[in-house]
Amino acid sequence: MSTFAKRERLLLADLLETTGPDAPTLCEGWRARDLAAHVVVRERRPDAAGGALIKQLAPRLDRVMEEFAAKPYEDLIQLIRTGPPKFSPFQLKQIDEAANTVEFYVHTEDVRRAQPGWSPRELDPVFQDALWSRLERAARLMGRGAPTGLVLRRPDGRTAVAHRGTPVVTVTGEPSELLMFAYGRQDAAAVALEGDPDAITQLHESRQLGI
Repeated sequence: MSTFAKRERLLLADLLETTGPDAPTLCEGWRARDLAAHVVVRERRPDAAGGALIKQLAPRLDRVMEEFAAKPYEDLIQLIRTGPPKFSPFQLKQIDEAANTVEFYVHTEDVRRAQPGWSPRELDPVFQDALWSRLERAARLMGRGAPTGLVLRRPDGRTAVAHRGTPVVTVTGEPSELLMFAYGRQDAAAVALEGDPDAITQLHESRQLGI
């Protein structure tokens, strides 16, 4: 059975292949090749991937990322398509869905929205609800560094508090767009912001959102 994570994985691989290794992305300092290397290292080199969260392991992650980024681009794309190695926990459907649905969606958009003339994808309501469910659970983690109070609101009025504080900025949009905003892609998120103008500016320019 197809899953959201598998669908987004294949979309990401196809997009990376189409744009080419030197295409820009929304990830500061990364071209498509670097993003592809990141995805592969995250799944295939857990000994190094922890460097994204643990400062002491960061130099090792940088070295391994450089090694993978130096591989033929076509090989990286194929490794993304085929997925993690046989005995990886990511092979389990439940773990793949939990860990990769948002990861692959955001990175697909990182590539799409860095290209000229992009527009938001039309996502089905079931996928939007799946993204909202994950956003609700992770909102406070992603918003912990926000310089203002932060409330994420769907068009139907459902909300998630990402950061408690004053003044409060309310960000309204579809779950997919709120997710991009909360992950620090404020400039590329199709959302509306309400609140004190200075607070809105602070939040929009903050580099502290995301994981």
